[in-house]
Amino acid sequence: MLGGLTKRGTLHRLGAAAALAFIMASGAQAEVQSRGDDGIHLGVASCAGNNCHGATERSEGSSVAQNEYLIWAKSDKHHRAYTVLLEERGMRIARNLGLANAATADMCLGCHTDLVPPAERGPQFQLSDGVGCEACHGGASSWLGIHISGARHSDNLAAGLYPTEQPAARAEKCLSCHIGDPADDNRFVTHRMMGAGHPRMPFELDTYTAVEPAHFVVDQRYIERKGPVNNVQVWAVGQAIDLDKRMGALLEPKRAPKGVFPELVLFDCQSCHHPYNSLRGEGVTTGLAPGSVKLYDANAIMLHVIAARLAPASAKALSSHMLTLQRASGESWATAQAEAHEIRRLASALSPILSSHDFTRDDMKAFADGIVALGLTGEPVRYSEAEQAAMGLASIFSTVKSSGNLSQDQITAMTKAMNGLYGSFASDETYRHDPFVKALKEFRRTAPR
Repeated sequence: MLGGLTKRGTLHRLGAAAALAFIMASGAQAEVQSRGDDGIHLGVASCAGNNCHGATERSEGSSVAQNEYLIWAKSDKHHRAYTVLLEERGMRIARNLGLANAATADMCLGCHTDLVPPAERGPQFQLSDGVGCEACHGGASSWLGIHISGARHSDNLAAGLYPTEQPAARAEKCLSCHIGDPADDNRFVTHRMMGAGHPRMPFELDTYTAVEPAHFVVDQRYIERKGPVNNVQVWAVGQAIDLDKRMGALLEPKRAPKGVFPELVLFDCQSCHHPYNSLRGEGVTTGLAPGSVKLYDANAIMLHVIAARLAPASAKALSSHMLTLQRASGESWATAQAEAHEIRRLASALSPILSSHDFTRDDMKAFADGIVALGLTGEPVRYSEAEQAAMGLASIFSTVKSSGNLSQDQITAMTKAMNGLYGSFASDETYRHDPFVKALKEFRRTAPR
């Protein structure tokens, strides 16, 4: 389930794409910045002073709101990432996995805390802080001094601050846990862990930033330091990086099939986990035989919609290779690997294109039409597809809304339509295709043409 996703419709957004901190960036810079973190992690206390990021009011002349620590501490689920390991659900999952204690197991701490080696922990660092500031922004010892001196943002980055404002870099950082590192058993959620009770791991970069909640405001001062922001660009780049990472997980030797089973976490949950009714059947997905177990491909479907507008040849190739991959997953591991390599290449090539593209109103209209069309083909829309479709439409709505080109009546009507979309898949257990399609049609009706 998406948890707080429905809150997005009421978020107050400012500037070009309020409440999201991303700017256009080259893939090369994001790759260099995201490779490692060499600084000492000083702990969230080093950011929490009332003259830094723990203030209730913004100081005169400050380029940031200064309440970022308070938002994290009071509202951000990352703050509770360690605490949940001590709760009944965390303890039950640990027992099911044969672990003595989730709060001391690296398998859990790898993503529920900022698990850096002891030698890289400062005196105020605490694992119990959960996923704190430096888990995302990098160890502060290398950049804190220049940061508090009032240096330019570019100087902070040069000193080692992680570039979370760049869509590709942010996606890399978020997905390092929200998909994880398939080569690292302590940072990858497996089907075994889900079987023990761990929740499924959906993700979409733009929406998840908004409902984190975002602890920054995109105002004129933000834009002057980091550049303009476009929610749809964040969504598009996030889809490309997500698909890249999923193909990387499929190709990781540690996740290769063992015995008769592959790593099932890479498949769409509802391919197997749905009520069985032999009289009704589950419908047939184009190109696949009834009963086929599908790899998770909701991100590939969204990326195809994006590429169909901006890179048609890549969209056609992506569609072809995804179909071949789906077929090969039940027939030939060698062919599956070859197809995953090609899909990863396509996603990787699209990322810098999307990072530098100036997304227009016509682009957004084409994306919305493409997403809505997915539900009108007559084929069943799976829960994972509905989930990604709704988040994509939310990004488009947010961007169009922030442009100032919608009347209040249009905003009200589209907000109601978005709430209908969210309500149509409140949970995977209750999700049904027909209400979702009805909600898609209502969104199309209310959207400006």
